[in-house]
Amino acid sequence: MLHEFSLLATKQMAEPLSDFLMEHGAYSVSIEDADADTDQEKPIFGEPGTELDDFAWDRSLLKVLCPDDFNIKAVVELSAQELGIETPTIENVVEVPNNDWVRITQAQFTPTRIAGDLWIVPSWHEPPNPDAVNIRLDPGVAFGTGTHPTTRLCLEWLHDHSLSGKSVLDYGCGSGILAVAAKKLAASEVLGTDIDPQAIEAANYNAEVNQADAHFYLPEQMPEGKFDVVVANILSNPLRILAPALLGRVKSGGHLVLSGILERQADELIEVYRSYRPDSPLSVWKSMDGWICLAGQIA
Repeated sequence: MLHEFSLLATKQMAEPLSDFLMEHGAYSVSIEDADADTDQEKPIFGEPGTELDDFAWDRSLLKVLCPDDFNIKAVVELSAQELGIETPTIENVVEVPNNDWVRITQAQFTPTRIAGDLWIVPSWHEPPNPDAVNIRLDPGVAFGTGTHPTTRLCLEWLHDHSLSGKSVLDYGCGSGILAVAAKKLAASEVLGTDIDPQAIEAANYNAEVNQADAHFYLPEQMPEGKFDVVVANILSNPLRILAPALLGRVKSGGHLVLSGILERQADELIEVYRSYRPDSPLSVWKSMDGWICLAGQIA
């Protein structure tokens, strides 16, 4: 039997305490916003072309996964002595059964038909239709497995519009799923960018597995240039901040495709982009489960 302990930590101590717990036998430590789902919740994110003002929450909740014989109380008291901090408060303890997590995870991901002959197929499954456009993709550290409505909306847009001979930029690429799909749907040149080095690593791996000639870059390494299609599946606030950068990456006559937007956020975001390019209005292309995809042709 495993145990998961929840500890409260300040902004300054979250990382040192996490490292200390790992060094003393914890299996894993995740850091979350202790004020999530309250009025004090603090979003922290960054996207290519922006700088983070802050890198941690004011109050963090550490979720510590430990073996059954892990003496959390002793380790926490020792951390206070060695790190020179107040003894962290143990908020909660949960028993975690010893399950075959690999098998359980795999059971949650089956081949998924996105649109027409476009499929997402985990590596442990055979494609239902070997002649279809099959994207081999396993769940990993980077966002984008094809199951979330925002990703599906972007995939459907790419499928429903001819990409033959066109250049595509996947902005905030995560797992690289949109870039891989674009290449498999006959795009001539495909690039992706993300602020997370792990995302770049995952995207390169997924492109190699799918034999897709797509290239991925951290923001500071991203080549200059404009594209026939720019697709960005991120969040409403960074999409608002990045409006000039995204519009500036689209060729005249090209298309901008945005997702990661709730239905209630659509009108505001449309107006933000209209303020930069009144001649190139975006509109709701499609919605799914409360999320929408904005798209438009840029003059």
